[in-house]
Amino acid sequence: MADTTTPVYRARYGWDRRTTGVVALSALFTVVLLLPDMPLLGRILGLPLFGAGGLFLAYVAMSRKVAFRVDETGVLLGGNAARYRATTAHVPWADITGVVLWRQRTGRTTVPYVGVARREGAPPLPGSGPANRAVLEFLTPVSADVAQASRAVVGWRLDKDRLLAAVTHFAPDVPVRDHH
Repeated sequence: MADTTTPVYRARYGWDRRTTGVVALSALFTVVLLLPDMPLLGRILGLPLFGAGGLFLAYVAMSRKVAFRVDETGVLLGGNAARYRATTAHVPWADITGVVLWRQRTGRTTVPYVGVARREGAPPLPGSGPANRAVLEFLTPVSADVAQASRAVVGWRLDKDRLLAAVTHFAPDVPVRDHH
């Protein structure tokens, strides 16, 4: 449950509709793959994908690690669940020029993202190498700098009102731009 008594905004990985659906579907496919009539090749290929994949998603949801936080020090961009410590980044308010909400098209659907626009010359974030930058410039509807300082809203829920309240409280001069 979210704490609504403090201006700090914190979202944790957990069970959302998409995660629950994927884990349930993975469990169903895993059970089907274990039926005696399934070919060996199907088991060899399918069990690691659906069994291990479903278990990993369940682990992420149950980890309750911080996915995104706004507090008096700045914005914490929670890391990739498989390498959480190595990919978590803290961006201090002095480096932030805006908070950006945007969407990435993925086939027929879109994935929501939240990120920060940073001042020129801000230190690089984990995983923000030049090769990634070139790909991001081509594939995302925002600048590569914003894309590198963004996190997908997957496996957690974004409360826009609480986000806006926290940014307004801690950094009233930092705009929140919604590109949805």
